[in-house]
Amino acid sequence: MGLRPNLLTRRTAGVASTTLALLLSTAAVGVVPAASAFSAAPTEACAEPADVHSDARVKAGAHAKHEPNELTVKETREREADLAAALRDRANFRAGAGAAALATVTIPVVVHVIQEDSTRAGGNIPDSMINSQISVLNQAYSGATGGAATAFSFQLQKINRVTNPAWFPIVQGSSAERSMKTSLREGGKNTLNIYLGELSDDLLGWATFPKRRLDSMDGVVVLTESLPGGTATNYNQGDTGTHEVGHWLNLYHTFQGGCSGSGDSVSDTPAEASPAYQCPTGRDTCTATGLDPITNFMDYTYDSCMYQFTAGQAARMLTAWNAYRAA
Repeated sequence: MGLRPNLLTRRTAGVASTTLALLLSTAAVGVVPAASAFSAAPTEACAEPADVHSDARVKAGAHAKHEPNELTVKETREREADLAAALRDRANFRAGAGAAALATVTIPVVVHVIQEDSTRAGGNIPDSMINSQISVLNQAYSGATGGAATAFSFQLQKINRVTNPAWFPIVQGSSAERSMKTSLREGGKNTLNIYLGELSDDLLGWATFPKRRLDSMDGVVVLTESLPGGTATNYNQGDTGTHEVGHWLNLYHTFQGGCSGSGDSVSDTPAEASPAYQCPTGRDTCTATGLDPITNFMDYTYDSCMYQFTAGQAARMLTAWNAYRAA
């Protein structure tokens, strides 16, 4: 597959062209209703799922030792039941307060650059790469790259640089990761904290799903060199950030659940049996209607191949925002 629609327009906003030329309302339209996604999902209020899972993005050909890449059926069932319960709670709260659900959202962003030392190899990237990453997020989530427009925009509030070899590389699920986030996280549930650094186990990034109660682990971790203009070949146009923020806003992978069940709980993303890597043409791994959504930001393809969210994904993210992250 060639370059995505509008790629050149997208990449002109604060991105080094020399590198890129060589490398790479709470409407529920399209969303599987949370309470009916699994027949066992309870209708009464339920306990919030345990914080035992982060979702990730993995390089093609990589085999992470601790690959947090997909939820089990049980974990998905618990999350969907919790979303239904959170929506009921929020609806009751808003009815009492006379408040309306949000239709557009500007998300404040705090970026933590985790460095081993002051060198580029040690994680010290320029501010320009971070500003370019914010531009990529805004273009992707606005629909400017060819997908559905979502309700979200992103506003950089702060760049926090931390030199601490004990946190470099960032190891997913480690006590050091918990120490890092507990020490650094800023803002409320509506504040996106992004942690940049070298990562463990061949991971490009990982993220937490939203919860009703904020904890210090909330946020997104992204490989520093996956930012626009970075050195991660085929993954250096900023879409690891796009992908992980999608998880932070409650999207599953497009291949979640494979060919059966409710899949990713979004009806307008065709079912997909397994992750797609690189830039496959005509890939169709399920008998259900539609080719695999290899251009979707929530698959695993190269940055040059992914350019869209669907209307159903946009609706799911806004629904989850009003359930979990809205003030």
